[in-house]
Amino acid sequence: MKKNYTPKIASIILLLSFAITINLFAQKKTLKYSDLFTAGQTLLNPIPSLGGWFDDQNYLLNKTDSTGAQTLVAVNAETGEEEEIINYSVWKEELPKGINLRQSASRTKDRMNYIFKKDNDLYFLSLEDQELKRLTETEAKENNPKISPDGKSVAYTSGKNLYVTNIRSGKTTQLTNDGGENIYNGWASWVYMEEILGRSTRYAAFWWSPDGKNIAFLRFDDSPVPKFPLFNADGVHGELEWEHYPEPGDPNPIVKLGVAHIDDGTITWLDFDYTKDQYIAWPFWTPDGKQLFFEWMNRDQNLIKIYSMNPFTGASKVIYKESATTWVNWLEDLEFLSDNSGFILRSNRSGWQNLYMYSMNGKLKTQLTENEWDATSIKLIDEENERIFFEGTGENSTEQHLFVVDFNGFEQKQLTETAGTHKTTVSPNGGYFYDNFSSFSTPPILSLYRTDGTIVKDLGNGASKTMEEYAMPKVEMFTIPTDDGFDLPAKWFLPPNFDAQKKYPILFSIYGGPNAKTVRNSYSRWFFNDYLAMNGIIVIQVDHRGSGHFGKEGTDLMYRNLGKWEMEDFITAAKWARNLPYVNKDKIAITGGSYGGYVTAMALTYGADYFNYGIAQYSVTDWRLYDNVYTERYMDEPKDNKDGYDFGSVMTHADNYKGKLLITHGTMDDNVHMQNTLQLIDKLEDLDKDFELMIYPNARHGIGYPKIFHSIRNSVKFWFNNLLDREFDPEKD
Repeated sequence: MKKNYTPKIASIILLLSFAITINLFAQKKTLKYSDLFTAGQTLLNPIPSLGGWFDDQNYLLNKTDSTGAQTLVAVNAETGEEEEIINYSVWKEELPKGINLRQSASRTKDRMNYIFKKDNDLYFLSLEDQELKRLTETEAKENNPKISPDGKSVAYTSGKNLYVTNIRSGKTTQLTNDGGENIYNGWASWVYMEEILGRSTRYAAFWWSPDGKNIAFLRFDDSPVPKFPLFNADGVHGELEWEHYPEPGDPNPIVKLGVAHIDDGTITWLDFDYTKDQYIAWPFWTPDGKQLFFEWMNRDQNLIKIYSMNPFTGASKVIYKESATTWVNWLEDLEFLSDNSGFILRSNRSGWQNLYMYSMNGKLKTQLTENEWDATSIKLIDEENERIFFEGTGENSTEQHLFVVDFNGFEQKQLTETAGTHKTTVSPNGGYFYDNFSSFSTPPILSLYRTDGTIVKDLGNGASKTMEEYAMPKVEMFTIPTDDGFDLPAKWFLPPNFDAQKKYPILFSIYGGPNAKTVRNSYSRWFFNDYLAMNGIIVIQVDHRGSGHFGKEGTDLMYRNLGKWEMEDFITAAKWARNLPYVNKDKIAITGGSYGGYVTAMALTYGADYFNYGIAQYSVTDWRLYDNVYTERYMDEPKDNKDGYDFGSVMTHADNYKGKLLITHGTMDDNVHMQNTLQLIDKLEDLDKDFELMIYPNARHGIGYPKIFHSIRNSVKFWFNNLLDREFDPEKD
C-alpha cells in the first residue's frame, strides 16, 4: 500500500527554469573558502535578539546601540514602547573581571538573582540589593549550580556529591557523602547523560521542588559498568582516561531516586526494587511540590511507566503505562495544570506524536489531538482560556507550525500559514507570539503576531542587499519515490549556472539515524553546501523511511535492522540520481558524521555499486561497539539478534569496497570510540584495500576548535580532488 504521510513537492524541477545565461552569473560574485566562516554574518542581516516574554504584553529585546552599549528592554507588543530592564554595560563596569551578567550559570525567572562561576567558585548577585557575594571558597570545583525557585539557596555537585548553600547565611550543607570513583549523586553516569537526560544537562541529575524546600536527584552506581580506556597522547608518557561505558549486553549503572530535604538535610529514597535491570529518569515535580512523578523503563525499552512518588515516604504507584512491540520513547513533554487537577502528555502511542490530557491518577480525560502528523513541542498551556499552544509539522513533515487546540480537543487551528519552519514563543496569556520563520528559499524573518492570526509588525528580515551580489545556488525540495510506496523527502543545491547539458558530480549529505530528520523546509546559516554548489557540485539531502517523516510505522521498520532500510532507501536515491542526464555516474559521493559516518561507510561497502566516494567522520562501524541504551533500543541485545548485528556491521561488507573513502576520527572520542575506526581500517588493510585516514589527536566527538578548521579544509580538498578533478587552493578558491 502506498504510504501517504509524505511531504508535498515544494517545487517541480523544470529544466526550462535553468535557461539563464552564463553571462548573467558572470556578473555576480561567488563565495570563497575564506568567506565560509563569516558568510552567516556578511550575507544575512542580523535578526533582533529576543529573550522571551517579560509579561503578557511585553517581550524582551537585547539591544546594542551605536556605542556598543548593551541593554535588556521590555517592548510593548502593541505600542512598541520600551522600558529598560537591565543595563548590561553599566553592570559590566561594576562587576569584577570574569563575571558577566549575560553569562550566568543560573538565575531566577524574574532575572533579579544570579549565580556565577569564577575560578571554580560560586558567586551570587542580587540586582535588587545591588550586592555581589562569594558563596564558596574551596579547592574542589562546583558543577551545575542551580538557584532555587525562591532565590534563597543554590544546589550543585562537587566530588560527585550533592550540596546546597544558603545564600543569605552562607551555610553549606553536604547532602550526600558516598560520592566517588563509581558513585555519583546528582551527577549523571555517561550513558544516562548521552542517551536519556541529554547533553544539554551537562551531567546534572537533580531538580528543585517548586517551593525550594526539596531536591530530587538520581544516584548512580557505575561499579557494574565496564570501563573503556581513552588515551591522551600529550606529554612524554601520555595519560589514560577511563570511561564507564556499557556496550550492548553489558550491565547498566544501578540508579536510585532520592529526595533531599533542605531544612534538616535528610534524604527520602524511593521505595523500589533496585535489583531489576531497569532505567529510572525524568522526575517531574507537581506544582504544589507534594508529589514527584518519574518515569521507568524496562531493559528491553518496550514498556514505559509513569509513577507518582510521595517525596516524604518514598511510596510510589503507577499512574500511566505504554508499551510497544518495538520500542517506546521517553515522555519528555509532561506538563501539569497549575491547580494540580491533571497533566498534559505528548506521546506517539497512536503512531504519531499527539497530545493527551490525564487526571492526576492517570485516567484519560481527553485526547486533545488526533493528527496523522507529529506535535513536536508544547509551547503554552493557557488554563484561563482552556487552550494549548503547540508546535507540530502539520500535513507537511518537513515543516513546523504553531497550532492551538482547546481543552476538549474539538477546535484545532493552525496559526502560522506560510510554508516553512516557524519557531515561536507565545506570551504568558496566549495573546501574542513572535515567530522566527524561514524556508529553503527565504532567509529568517522575525515577526510579531496576535494569536487571532493578525500580524502586529515585522521585527527583522535576514535577506540582505549583499546577498543579491552573489550567484547563489538554486535550492529545491522534492521527493524521490521508492518501489514500495515511500516518497523520500529530498532537498538539493544546484550550481548557480546549472546547465542540463553538462555532467555534474553529486554529493549526498546525510545523517540517517532513526527518527532523525535532515530534510527540513528551513534556511541554513552555514553556507557550506552553497559553497560546494558554487564550485560545481550538486549537494543533495535525502531522508529515508525511518527518519521520522512517516511516523512510527516508518521508524519501526528499523527495529532489529539498523543498516538495512536506510541503505536500501539511500541506494534508491543514488539510482534515481544516476538516471538524471546531467549527473556524472562515476562521481556519486556521500558524507556524514557519527550515524552519518556509519551510513557513509556502509554506502562505500554494502552500497559500493552505487557510491564512488565518501567521507566518514567519527563513525560507528559495528553496533556491538556503541553504547547499550541507544543500540538496544533499536537492535535488542546481541545474544537475541546476532543476524541483525552481523548485517549492520560495516566490516561484514568490507570486501565489497571499491571506491575511495576518507575516514576521520578523534582519538579521545568518548561517544563513538575510535575503536570503531580502528576495526574498520584493520579489516580494510587485511583486504589490501586503499583508503585515506585523518586522525585528530585528543579530539572528542565532532572535532572541536581549533582542529575543526583543518577538518573542514581537508574535506573540501577531498571533494575538489575527487569530484572536480582539480587541486584545492584555499587562497584562491
